[in-house]
Amino acid sequence: MPLTTPVALLIVVVAGAALAIQAPINAALGRSLGSPIGAASVSFAVGLIVLITLTLVISGPQVFVRVGGTPGWQLLGGLLGAFYVSAVLWGVSTLGVLSVMAALMLGQLGAALILDGNGLLGLPVQALTPQRIAAVVLVAAGLVLSRL
Repeated sequence: MPLTTPVALLIVVVAGAALAIQAPINAALGRSLGSPIGAASVSFAVGLIVLITLTLVISGPQVFVRVGGTPGWQLLGGLLGAFYVSAVLWGVSTLGVLSVMAALMLGQLGAALILDGNGLLGLPVQALTPQRIAAVVLVAAGLVLSRL
């Protein structure tokens, strides 16, 4: 079933809130385990169990069979996710949740401008407008303000 724009936006906003909540939870796990990388591993293991279960229930095991036929670059998302969780685990204790989230948004929006503007990775080209550039600049200003 296709999602309407307001529903999709709401889901993504809630996911953003979940990221902000996940950061200090994973940082606390890292302190409990004495290892940020260990905490990232445990976090991913829990997520993996949930996702495998959901995949089997919703789509069946044939999804996993198809992985062998996918281009290797499409599997880099897991590597990038591991880097993201590890970086947040490390950063939240040093910078705090607000600055980490602002820095994440800045990185995401900067990369998004490049991806959208060039239609990379199979995305449709989106115009690089002054408004979109201003959005990134405003997030950068927010990051600077969060550190003052």
